[in-house]
Amino acid sequence: MKFTDGFWMLRPGVTALSAQQAYDVEADGDALVVTAPTKRIERRGDTLNRAALTVRVFSPLPDVIGVRIEHHSGGGDALRFPLPGAEAGHGELALDEAAATLTSGGLTARIGRDGGWDLAFLDADGRRLTGSGAKSITYFELEPDAQVDTGLAGRARTQSAIELADAYLAQQLDLGVGELVYGLGERFGPLVKNGQTVEIWNADGGTSSEQAYKNVPFHLTNRGYGVFVNEPGHVSYEVGSESVERVQFSVPGESLEYYVIGGGSPAAVLERYTALTGRPPVVPAWSYGLWLTTSFTTSYDEATVNSFIDGMAERDLPLSVFHFDCFWMREFNWCDFEWDPRVFPDPEGMLARLHDEQDLRVCVWINPYIAQRSPLFAEAAEQGFLVRRPDGDVWQWDLWQAGMGLVDFTNPDATAWYQGKLRALVDQGVDCFKTDFGERIPLQVDYFDGSSPERMHNAYTALYNRAVFDVLEEARGAGEAVLFARSATVGGQTMPVHWGGDSTSTYESMAETLRGGLSLAASGFAYWSHDIGGFEGTPDAGVFKRWTAFGLLSSHSRFHGSESYRVPWIFDDEAVDVTRKFTKLKLSLMPYLYRLGIEASQTGAPVLRPMQFEFGDDRAADYLDRQYLLGPDVLVAPVFSAEGEVDFYLPAGEWTSLLTGEVVAGGRWVRETHGFLSLPIYVRPGAVLPVGGRDDRPDHDYLDGLTLRVFPGEPGTRVLTVTTPDGRDAVFEVTRDADGSTSVRSELADGWGVALGALGDRVAATGGSATLPA
Repeated sequence: MKFTDGFWMLRPGVTALSAQQAYDVEADGDALVVTAPTKRIERRGDTLNRAALTVRVFSPLPDVIGVRIEHHSGGGDALRFPLPGAEAGHGELALDEAAATLTSGGLTARIGRDGGWDLAFLDADGRRLTGSGAKSITYFELEPDAQVDTGLAGRARTQSAIELADAYLAQQLDLGVGELVYGLGERFGPLVKNGQTVEIWNADGGTSSEQAYKNVPFHLTNRGYGVFVNEPGHVSYEVGSESVERVQFSVPGESLEYYVIGGGSPAAVLERYTALTGRPPVVPAWSYGLWLTTSFTTSYDEATVNSFIDGMAERDLPLSVFHFDCFWMREFNWCDFEWDPRVFPDPEGMLARLHDEQDLRVCVWINPYIAQRSPLFAEAAEQGFLVRRPDGDVWQWDLWQAGMGLVDFTNPDATAWYQGKLRALVDQGVDCFKTDFGERIPLQVDYFDGSSPERMHNAYTALYNRAVFDVLEEARGAGEAVLFARSATVGGQTMPVHWGGDSTSTYESMAETLRGGLSLAASGFAYWSHDIGGFEGTPDAGVFKRWTAFGLLSSHSRFHGSESYRVPWIFDDEAVDVTRKFTKLKLSLMPYLYRLGIEASQTGAPVLRPMQFEFGDDRAADYLDRQYLLGPDVLVAPVFSAEGEVDFYLPAGEWTSLLTGEVVAGGRWVRETHGFLSLPIYVRPGAVLPVGGRDDRPDHDYLDGLTLRVFPGEPGTRVLTVTTPDGRDAVFEVTRDADGSTSVRSELADGWGVALGALGDRVAATGGSATLPA
């Protein structure tokens, strides 16, 4: 939101009250509390009739410093995101006449006391990472006719348009020369956010607009720090787009809380951010396999489902999960959680057959709405389980489902009631849920717990997905629960997996989908998927085949569409070959991928990540958003053209094509032309990839038939761990000597036999060491 008219003036109807100095600074336990008047105090009379801001500086974790700004504090505590990792007692204080400091780990907040307002954030070497200088903390008062746009005024279709508030608090932080900003949730525009206005407000806007399903008020920069704004409601960002030398974030109301997170690298920043807001769990190995769906508005019954599954098996296309989209329930009844008896007369028997005869997991679609015709509507309304209007009536509308209401997850009894419906499905044999929607959350409502509708709009999705995820963890156990969720905000990373929403069936939409995934990865989300081939429309065979290769080189992979099926043989015979090749390739990489998921649960590192995360010292990597890394070692450049031409960048060193074995010198841009059965997949110099002995399923004993592929690189030692789905670890130490020879030392549990190999050769080993030919 822009409050100024250029550098010198304010917009009409706007009054600005900015912190002008640290008039006094006091220690309050392990925090600093600053009184920051909005005028320099030169004499006693200046303290009268004068607004002052209270700034509290504290640390909830090492290398994390929080700042809470308040104008008037009498309104009570506003809803904020849960911070499960926050602890008391961090930070060391120091106060003298010149400055007050709070140091936490390698991060220091310094508040100058002998001049104008200055709050600086310094790294361990004393370098200023960012800071808050003159006119950077401001309380804006708006007249009724103020010429300011919230950025959300045009969203009345979803009853979530926000009117201007009477007042806003804004913080501006320095944006240095060459500093680039990433993150802010799943955003489909350029990966680098500089120059953009970003509204943190969940919306069902597809993948081709500035709206986003997953809005996360967290960004990180290429200077080695991140900023998390702990405000669940509307946060408006101006990323070098109002003041070009600053990042501004503003919120309506009387208070603003944010955290500066140090670390020095994107990985370290994400480790600390997810320690504070929650780490992703391990997801089941079977979830990494290929998911096939009924698609959305297609016509299907059990015979149709079986024809798809049989068709995949007949063509040697490994399948792990079958998903039933909306119409597993009867039309106009969503959600009543009952199988439509006209097409699925024996759901228990069908689910048993899918499990026992087809060896598949089953996912079903749900959302948080209850249609008026659903028998559950009257039940929920009578018990007060639906969100109500201020006049006491149940909130209803006809967009999506006729007369539908919205489950009020702030009511513990409503949550338990909803979960009971899901438990009945789990007892039938459902393994996981696609939690669709969660973005169309109205403002003209009252919640059971009295939450502000503005602050609950984004936060609602966390309550919704948590209710569902908890049912699955309860039934399946830790490490076996998985969702397929569309909406999210801060904390959503703890309830995976998320998919990219409603894309169109074009190369352009394929590219914007990738940008969304990279942006989400920079926002603390470890797992990510998307609708292979695009959702809206039917892709031509070329788009489908290119998207299939890309989709099967994501953490999770799903065929899904709107009005047409996505089984590959309806496109052409080569689509079948492409599906087979890349499904089997992904399954062969399961020892690598599954371990990435475990590491994500320990550090927050995303499975699919921007190039800049691993090659931050290479300025050419800063803007790359048409290629990515799958884990630290595998570079993927999807093909976004009908002609098969693709330009991509290889950082310095010798990179090896995973598909052909060709070694290519890096430190340059490369142009290649690929057929549909190929795309650029290059392995990092010196990497060691664990390759599984099976390519027909994702869940098996990865140590049985394991091969270690050692790729060209500098002499040195790499240590890697392979973890099986049942929790056994094997640690391998691979050393490449200057003469090119390779040796492997492994630590294995008694009785395990493992086949080791390098560069196509294999040596049997049962522990100890084995020397492999170069």
